[in-house]
Amino acid sequence: MALIADYGLVFLALACLFGFFMAWGVGANDVANAMGTSVGSRALTIRQAICVAMVFEFCGAYFAGGQVTETIKSGIVDLQMMTPEVLVPGMLASLLAAGVWLMVATLRGWPVSTTHSIVGAIIGFASVGVSVHAVQWSAIGPIVASWVVTPVLSGVVALLLFQSVQWLILRTDDPFHNARRYVPLYMFLTGFMVSLMTIGKGLKHLGLDLGAAQSVALALLVGAAVMLLGIVLLRRISPPNGDAARRASGVERVFAVLMVFTACSMAFAHGANDVANAVGPLAAIVSVVKAGGDLQLMARSPVPGWVLLLGAVGIVVGLATYGYKVIATIGREITELTPSRGFAAELATATTVVGASAIGLPVSTTHTLVGAVLGIGIARGIGALNLRVIGSIFVSWVITLPAGALLSIVFYLILRALFG
Repeated sequence: MALIADYGLVFLALACLFGFFMAWGVGANDVANAMGTSVGSRALTIRQAICVAMVFEFCGAYFAGGQVTETIKSGIVDLQMMTPEVLVPGMLASLLAAGVWLMVATLRGWPVSTTHSIVGAIIGFASVGVSVHAVQWSAIGPIVASWVVTPVLSGVVALLLFQSVQWLILRTDDPFHNARRYVPLYMFLTGFMVSLMTIGKGLKHLGLDLGAAQSVALALLVGAAVMLLGIVLLRRISPPNGDAARRASGVERVFAVLMVFTACSMAFAHGANDVANAVGPLAAIVSVVKAGGDLQLMARSPVPGWVLLLGAVGIVVGLATYGYKVIATIGREITELTPSRGFAAELATATTVVGASAIGLPVSTTHTLVGAVLGIGIARGIGALNLRVIGSIFVSWVITLPAGALLSIVFYLILRALFG
């Protein structure tokens, strides 16, 4: 307790600094998972993608990021075995370790998992600061399982979505006419899914807690509005004339309109889930200092709104400064994407990540997106995938968690030495 009383303000300042640094890394590296497919399919330019993501990443992080933040804050380590003198330096070390690893990966253009980084960092300091028994392995189990389950689930959803696009539109006698008919339905699905997440989770932070029936009804209205907007936009696209290639190009222009909506939904879903990686440990430190070192009171305290705001701003700054590096890697090197393929991958990824956020499960957006792209590739044939790039991504997944743990141990020992 004396450590908190003596250095409380210092810990808060360091927590804000390290939390912002970690959020910068999330924006600079992991945001490629939200926007890479849009850039790769040429539905959006990199500049347009960054502008779209800045708005929707911020909204997802600030309005709907609280649920997963609770999991990162106090769901990975056993607070019964912790003391404030261990927890506070440990969470600071976790933020710094994950931020450093993300900076290294971003500068080299590696798309890595921010979730792996922070979870590994928390495991690292807890194992050294207390013991391996301080880690709630029962909570880690579902997280690790999600790293396998979510790519598979996302891949299946993407495969089914892309096959539905082929059956209903691409392989029909008049694909452009059928695109105008069915694409608004996909727009409705996108609008409904994202608005339901916003209403169910985000509006609670604004003091408006709607019932289940009210939430569904409002989400249906939003989905309908998105669909009507899509119909208006699609009417402005002239039917293509000429050979099959021109007609196919016209259909892809329709899907390019749809990808604007899926890009927004993916950015929102990413912000809602991955802001926790930056502000979960920050929220824990703030709660401990405010509670005077009482860890049980810390566990019950809500995530402050300004903490989510700090994380959201950090994500936007990271995206605007270095996001273009990994966006280019994801969008152009895994497989050849068209707007129709990118749509299926993005909507499948967004659906999976939003569902995980709704139950408070921190998942890797990187794993989810790669699973979706693999699903698209399987639908087209394995030869359509760049297996070398996919292999390097898999290797980065294996390296990231232990890298976060080792860096966290080093920084934790340094902080304990500095603050006694």
